[in-house]
Amino acid sequence: MKAYLNLFDFNQKVNYKNEILSGLTVALALIPEAVAFAIIAGLSPLTGLYAAFAMGFVTSIFGGRPGMISGATGAVAVVLVALAKTHGVEYVFATVVLAGIFQIIAGALRLGKFIRLVPHPVMFGFVNGLAIIIFMSQLVQFKVPDSAGVLHWMNGNSLYLMIGLVLLTMIIIWGLPKLTKTIPSSLVAILIISAIVIGFHIDTKTVGDIASIKGGFPPFHIPGITFSMETLQLIFPYALIMAGVGLIESLLTLNLIDEITETRGRGNKEAVAQGTANIVSGLFSGMGGCAMIGQSLINISSGARARLSGIIASVMLLVFIMFGSSLIEKVPMAALTGVMVMVAIGTFEWASIKMIGKMPRHDIFVGILVAAITVLLHNLALAVLIGVIMSALMFAWESAKRIRAKKYIDENGTKHYEIYGPLFFGSVSAFNEKFDVPHDPEEVIIDFRESRVVDMSGIEALNKLTERYKNAGKKLHLRHLSDDCKLLLKNAASIIDVNVWEDPYYRVVVDKINKQK
Repeated sequence: MKAYLNLFDFNQKVNYKNEILSGLTVALALIPEAVAFAIIAGLSPLTGLYAAFAMGFVTSIFGGRPGMISGATGAVAVVLVALAKTHGVEYVFATVVLAGIFQIIAGALRLGKFIRLVPHPVMFGFVNGLAIIIFMSQLVQFKVPDSAGVLHWMNGNSLYLMIGLVLLTMIIIWGLPKLTKTIPSSLVAILIISAIVIGFHIDTKTVGDIASIKGGFPPFHIPGITFSMETLQLIFPYALIMAGVGLIESLLTLNLIDEITETRGRGNKEAVAQGTANIVSGLFSGMGGCAMIGQSLINISSGARARLSGIIASVMLLVFIMFGSSLIEKVPMAALTGVMVMVAIGTFEWASIKMIGKMPRHDIFVGILVAAITVLLHNLALAVLIGVIMSALMFAWESAKRIRAKKYIDENGTKHYEIYGPLFFGSVSAFNEKFDVPHDPEEVIIDFRESRVVDMSGIEALNKLTERYKNAGKKLHLRHLSDDCKLLLKNAASIIDVNVWEDPYYRVVVDKINKQK
């Protein structure tokens, strides 16, 4: 119980200046993203802003990864588009609440551990694809609507001005840390560009041109739907997909932040926090969400490492909505676009390009495939799932080629087969080809000291091989098999010589983290 109640690590050294300034920077960067994702889902801008507040606040307090930022995301917005158009916002709120319940159940069942099954090439593809999405999502800021509301590319002075301000923002973010790291460079860039635009009355696109962010405190609201089996059948698939997408993106972001900070987050705790945050979001007029890799990287790169930055970001976002909307709406979009482009550049794993030609081709293929699916379909869960399946199949194929047998006949005339490599569904055919049942002597020993029977296909192969030798009137001894093999081969127990004690026993890494004394 103590581990769950101890929300804050008071032994952690906190740089309050970095935490507060990082939180303020993230709050500014959250606004256009939350508004844009709400519009993508066909909802009002405040729905996205309220979700950003609720998700960020709850996960910052209860989450398993201090410094990670959650809010309304594009991955979740895409899932909710169809439901919002056909049934309205009330069903969206109900779906968000149900998705939160699913995520809490996943965390309680400790399913977060399975994120460790995601291979590194899939992580590379996920990160690179997400970086490309972040960059491409900023291109819309270089478009303006015509009288019919259709977006067209800027031209002339407005385009040159937008590009110039974005480039100036990027130069400040890149150059300021070389001079001083006292203040986050992203915040300084936003303030300088805003001061230039407001001070010189430059006519350029601002936050207010996208949508008004003025509002009050998020109202508590029980979704106005009919609570029936028909309603549950309607929202269940949307909620399940949303929960899966949210958890996958959140846990992958957690892993990425772990690598950057060289610390370890708690995936199951984060899953419960994400679920709780979605329930709160759905009950307080929010569209739900998950971890945001872009804002998380802004936060971490600005020096934040504790929970305070996320709390500051969410609270300041609410302050902007309630009291500072008129000021925030004057912030030029060029400044926020420059920040996000720098995030995209920093997110992309440039080292993965250098690995082409140096790493196994199937790993490179998986990374490119995951990145392509992420970019083209904007479906992170599907991209990761396909990447894991492809990696597993390729691993199975490579492992299947590694099974081999060393054969010799001892002084007693007994033939020995020493098996090397795993015996599983992929290697069964190659395994069966190793044996010459008609021409083998009367007594044969198969030694599995350097092998492991992995699955039911391997067990069945041994069973059939045993029957072949039995039908040929020959004795077959299977040595160094595990207990499960012995039980499944009980029909041939009279001719099996099993040495259970020498068979290796494997364990999965446990969830509990032992604290160093």
